[in-house]
Amino acid sequence: MTEPRRMDWQAWHRDYDDPASPVSRRLVEVRSRLAAALDAVPDPVRLLNLCAGDARDTVPVLAATHTRVDACAVELDARLAEQARRAAAEVGVALEVRTGDAADPSVYADRLPVDVLMLIGVLGNISDTDGERTVRAAASMLSPGGTVLWTRSNRFRSEPTHDHDDPAEWVRDRFEATGFETVAFVVPDDVPWRLGVSRLSTPSHAALPERLFSFVR
Repeated sequence: MTEPRRMDWQAWHRDYDDPASPVSRRLVEVRSRLAAALDAVPDPVRLLNLCAGDARDTVPVLAATHTRVDACAVELDARLAEQARRAAAEVGVALEVRTGDAADPSVYADRLPVDVLMLIGVLGNISDTDGERTVRAAASMLSPGGTVLWTRSNRFRSEPTHDHDDPAEWVRDRFEATGFETVAFVVPDDVPWRLGVSRLSTPSHAALPERLFSFVR
């Protein structure tokens, strides 16, 4: 039996080389929303970026902000994690990069709770069951009033458990049903990605599961 072909995340990141690509346009929006989120919280701000890749959505924002940020990025791919370290060092940004599985909360438990949580490129690559689990976990990972930035495309990568035509709307509704209020829900007309900014209004004290998710590609 042949194992399923897995995503080459190194190759996926090459789409950023085209400034007009959908992911490059998403990157601009993510950076803008992250900058606003950091400005909205009294410093020092605790930031955690899960499945951070090379942290290109984070490093330039940290370099530009006047807010003191205690930031940590978690990335499983060792090459991408090293690229993130180099990028931070090149601009003099204090960013701890941990090479590890972001689906395992024990990798960053000592960093919790945080004020800003980034789930960029996560929820669109996991099942609805894992998505529900991750959203619930986010409520335990954030400080009261904390903010989560998340993305989801309008494409289905596994059999849905809901009747929403746009799975990103389902994710937004899951956050709202789990004690979050929607600050922003960005839906471009001509590309499949959506970006959500959700603020925790009802903190959770539930214990985190041993594992949050598994990628389906």
